[in-house]
Amino acid sequence: MTGPGSRVFTEERRTHILELVASRGRVRVAELADLLGVAEPTVRKDIADLDRQHKLRRTHGGALAIRPTYDPELATRARHNVEGKRAIATACLGLISDGDAVYLDSGTTILALTEELRLALTGPASERGEPAEGRHPRQVNVLTNAVGVAQVLADVPTIRHTVLGGHYRTLGGCFVGPLALEAVRQFTVNTAFIGVTGLSTVGFTVSDVAEAELKNAVMDQARRVVVVMDHTKVGAHDFRKVCDLDRVDAIVTDRHHDDLARQCTGAGVELVVA
Repeated sequence: MTGPGSRVFTEERRTHILELVASRGRVRVAELADLLGVAEPTVRKDIADLDRQHKLRRTHGGALAIRPTYDPELATRARHNVEGKRAIATACLGLISDGDAVYLDSGTTILALTEELRLALTGPASERGEPAEGRHPRQVNVLTNAVGVAQVLADVPTIRHTVLGGHYRTLGGCFVGPLALEAVRQFTVNTAFIGVTGLSTVGFTVSDVAEAELKNAVMDQARRVVVVMDHTKVGAHDFRKVCDLDRVDAIVTDRHHDDLARQCTGAGVELVVA
């Protein structure tokens, strides 16, 4: 017998399933079970019921979105998994050394890293000429295509930052296109922190062709490439491929995922779980 409490839990779980399928386009049963912390038969029943309601399409081993995937606005994405993104940002901060030149990509997880970097350089400890926590950097050169990153760091005296110009992409809050591609080739960075919207068997993917092209150009100019992505991106497959997994040096994420760990081991990619 099920009571009101169990019905609420079922509704919340199915709402989460619909959000994941809508944002990714396709999700596997095993992945949903892992993300939701329930058994696979429970997920299959949820998918079957949602399919009957015409809210998604059931497939062998998973579910498909009825409508095409879309690219949510930056402000909407910023409200998702805030704690996970903050944990990733803190872990990434430890990968930046004093005097480094870094590229900070667009995206909400990168923006969280930017805010952590600002805090490390402007907090009480930094006023004494010391890192705010541990061995955080004191001075950093930042290259970015993201307006939000530039705004957060604009008045930090120990950061020299350069913004790539070009065509402004409103949904991403960033500059892309031929001018940005030409400009980025004039720089070399120690570490490029790259954001993606999915990692599947085809590799890293994003929703926009121009963003994918710029990310590839940045990787060519970086001594080390670090992809930052929360656990919801694992298994997701977006519109445009960026690169294969073995093109990057490290992934920083917020939750352990067995399949991701196996892929990283096979590709020789460092996996950091914040």
